[in-house]
Amino acid sequence: MPKLEFFFDCGSPWTYLAFHRIEALAAETGADLLWRPILVGGVFNAANGSVYEQRERPVPVKMRYFAKDLQDWARLYGIAIHWPKVFPVNSVRAMRGAYVALDAGRLPAYARRTFDAYWGEGRDIGQESELREIAAGVGLDADAFSAGIASASAKERLRTATDELVARGGFGSPTMFVDDDDMYFGNDRLPLLREALLRAGRPAR
Repeated sequence: MPKLEFFFDCGSPWTYLAFHRIEALAAETGADLLWRPILVGGVFNAANGSVYEQRERPVPVKMRYFAKDLQDWARLYGIAIHWPKVFPVNSVRAMRGAYVALDAGRLPAYARRTFDAYWGEGRDIGQESELREIAAGVGLDADAFSAGIASASAKERLRTATDELVARGGFGSPTMFVDDDDMYFGNDRLPLLREALLRAGRPAR
């Protein structure tokens, strides 16, 4: 069984798209899917500062195509995507919350609802009140969730995973690894990821 690590931040539109396909891809290929919540801003700060330059000086023709590309992928996947009023969002609480949800066995449901709330509905997932509502909606106790995202453990785990991704050559979200060292970046690499997982799952001759 190949190992598939999914490093992600809910504040990324391309990760929103990839998230909606990654579980089915893991099931199809027999991969062991490991969720790795990160803070993509920390990755940018350490390894990909050009992102900030592009935001400050966007190229209009690229931005028009970027918007079209997002809608084309969303249509293909059968989901809605709308550019939120708050972007970039401060996703640190949301991603600490992913570790609370992971420990409770509710991470896929929590991440899906968080992604949909932000990219589908335009809600500000940087606000703890929004996150408490999301957490309660997927079966988590809201007060325990708030305590969890403020805990030293959640802070350290998020920081450690973010640093690990940078150390392994990552520079954004989503980043996927097959069996530790075969890296794929971006929603549009899912077909290549699928082939890698199928190869990794084939018995040696």
